[in-house]
Amino acid sequence: MIPSDFFRGRRLRSSLAMRELVRENAVTANDLIMPYFVVETDDDSFKKEISSMPGQYQLSLKQLKIKVGEAVADGLKACILFGIPAEKDDVGSGAYDDKGIVQKAIRLLKDTWPELVVIADTCLCEYTSHGHCGLVKNEYVQNDPTLNLLAKAAVAQARAGADMVAPSDMMDGRVAAIRAALDEEGFINTPIMSYAVKYASAFYGPFREAAESAPQFGDRKTYQMDPPNVREAMREAVADLEEGADILMVKPGQPYLDIVRMVRDTFDTPVAVYQVSGEYSMIKAAAQNDWIDEMGVVMESLAGFKRAGADLILTYFTEDVLKVLK
Repeated sequence: MIPSDFFRGRRLRSSLAMRELVRENAVTANDLIMPYFVVETDDDSFKKEISSMPGQYQLSLKQLKIKVGEAVADGLKACILFGIPAEKDDVGSGAYDDKGIVQKAIRLLKDTWPELVVIADTCLCEYTSHGHCGLVKNEYVQNDPTLNLLAKAAVAQARAGADMVAPSDMMDGRVAAIRAALDEEGFINTPIMSYAVKYASAFYGPFREAAESAPQFGDRKTYQMDPPNVREAMREAVADLEEGADILMVKPGQPYLDIVRMVRDTFDTPVAVYQVSGEYSMIKAAAQNDWIDEMGVVMESLAGFKRAGADLILTYFTEDVLKVLK
């Protein structure tokens, strides 16, 4: 005889409608931020697929407008911009030039879609000839001398119309420097989404091609976090909040869900997570070999971010997911 007092979880899984009725977490268009790579070029037709990131492109301003327009029609709410200048130098001057490529892209997008939340990645690595995120002396990345340049970049981005700046460099004290500079220039309402917990990860490989930002010597392990560390993540998050961060980001995503959960449980501020280039490329490669159901894996991974406590998800799958949600 079968006992009648055991748990029957299947009662609430009996149909799609039933499963959706009791679903605990859901991914919506409001959760997603699409990264774009915009190139400084006179060729309006420039649209170059990134070989290690199938389906992602380096785009001219005109092609960026076309891509963003398609995504907005599908429900895009927010994007983040990475710039690739025509020329680089050892001080990353394109990052804080009012006529720099990201500043041009910000103006273009905000003039066309005022309600679109346009976020600017605030860093020097895409603009420096050496590929590092700060000023370099004797092949060592200088912390304090870099802060003023990051602050100048954030102000230039805000002046161009950025709704939010996102410092990704991991220099100590950069949030405080950026907050002070923004406030001094009258941008007291421009929020900072800090890459607060950014690990020196092997998952960034394809991004180096996309942003043309591979270091010309050494690596970034002296300023990005050591992957085995957990307690250090909390110290970094606390420091950024005390310095004026409005949103805390964890990067990468899937391998660091424990960190996302710890940040969520510790702080009341919004939490973002970045599903980085390596995560994207691995899913794409497996799907192209018919080893997985691409969108099934994508949606499951995004649900995992939400389940871990993320409020916002930066993912290169945003455009595809918007079509599914639509």
